[in-house]
Amino acid sequence: MTHTEDLRRWAKGMYGLEAATELLIRAFNGKFAAPGNPWIYTRGTTPEGHAEMAYIDFESLPDQIGALSGGEQRLLQLAASLAGEVHVVLGDVLSGLDRQNLELVLAATAHAGGSHEHSGMTLHEDGTPKAFTHLTTLYPWP
Repeated sequence: MTHTEDLRRWAKGMYGLEAATELLIRAFNGKFAAPGNPWIYTRGTTPEGHAEMAYIDFESLPDQIGALSGGEQRLLQLAASLAGEVHVVLGDVLSGLDRQNLELVLAATAHAGGSHEHSGMTLHEDGTPKAFTHLTTLYPWP
């Protein structure tokens, strides 16, 4: 199992945490989800040299990103907010993101809201309920 797979496994089951983790994995070529960042933790090692468990300390992010660019700081603050650890003013954060990272944030927001699990209802011609259907996510991961 790779480090990225370990992070996804750790976050699985909580939409906000899944979205925040995926945002770090996908943004800036994954450099902020890589081992060696002070907010990335790993425990134990498999015989193949992979971490047995990896996780992200989102709460510590704001105190450790001061040397990064403004766009990097904004994206990391937003990820920490999706994880439920940090409060941000969306107007301040979103206005400083480039288009590529803004697209990732849209997908992360749709995921955090659970849109990938939403269902809808089809109706008969007379308007009565016919069946439930699974809806696609509002904004897929690029």
